[in-house]
Amino acid sequence: MKPKTSLKDIAKIVGVSIPLVSYVLSNKGKENRVSEKTAKRIREVAKELNYHPNWNARSLKTNKTRSIGVIVADISNPFFSNLARTIEDEAFSQDYTVIFGSSDEKVEKFNKVLDFLKMRQVDGFIIAAPEGSKDIIADLAKAGIPFVLIDRFFNDLKTNYVTVDNFKASMQATNYLLGKGNKKIGAVLYNSTLHHYKERLQGYVEAIKKAGLTVDAELIKRINHRSLKADMKRVVKELVQDVGVDAIYFHTNTLAEEGLTQMLGLDRKILKKVDVVVFDQNSSYNFLEDPIPYLHQPIKEIGQKALRILIEQIQEPTQELQQISFDARLESSSLEP
Repeated sequence: MKPKTSLKDIAKIVGVSIPLVSYVLSNKGKENRVSEKTAKRIREVAKELNYHPNWNARSLKTNKTRSIGVIVADISNPFFSNLARTIEDEAFSQDYTVIFGSSDEKVEKFNKVLDFLKMRQVDGFIIAAPEGSKDIIADLAKAGIPFVLIDRFFNDLKTNYVTVDNFKASMQATNYLLGKGNKKIGAVLYNSTLHHYKERLQGYVEAIKKAGLTVDAELIKRINHRSLKADMKRVVKELVQDVGVDAIYFHTNTLAEEGLTQMLGLDRKILKKVDVVVFDQNSSYNFLEDPIPYLHQPIKEIGQKALRILIEQIQEPTQELQQISFDARLESSSLEP
């Protein structure tokens, strides 16, 4: 096994003292009068050698930066942008600074952002983990680095997490459509192995079964992140024109945004013929003639709780892990059948 890079290794290559390297990598270069040129060279060498700070040593010295790294899955998604703002506001009230990053649902980018934030020596992380990041999250836990997962988690990893009850919420959304007399209800979800997406599908399936209906695989459509527009165009045509569904349940707000665009492209009056419900809110719904029922996630409560759990773990590393699940609720001015 390759030995870990030390401050001594970096100092030797750059030709400076170990304390000087420590100042730069602890973001204390300026106050210790380290030149920009030298600081830049130290950071370059540290990156080349894949240097990571010794978190346990830092903890023993109580050398905290009072900064937190927040990595969301997609900052362009209103859910995550609003969640990030909530976390920042709560962190400010607790005298913490937040450094943001977005993985764009790509594990490679997630890993790079995570490494960058480690280099900045943040005290801990709040993470919406992308698909394929399970091993990375497991390594964080093994290293004793404080973190809290939000929105999604890995059910076979013991970690802190704050999310909503996706199964229960999905049953609620499907039951709403069933309550309006719909029998052929399409489900549109991302083609993903992430646990929260599985829970949403399970909630839909359970509601269909409890209503005494047969779960029809032809009504369940999966969309790829990388080909959202093309896939959605095909899926909407299949559900609306080929199958003739009574209703569609979109499992995320980003799916709904594109799905509604495609539906209205087929028929401007389609929302009077096909009922729609969405998991999560999007401001674009406000511009539609027909209000869209959606599952409201308590973003403020999720963000505040995640931040508080993280600070507790930063201050007391032996703190018992916490798994919090909030209820989502169905909202819209069109809820009365």
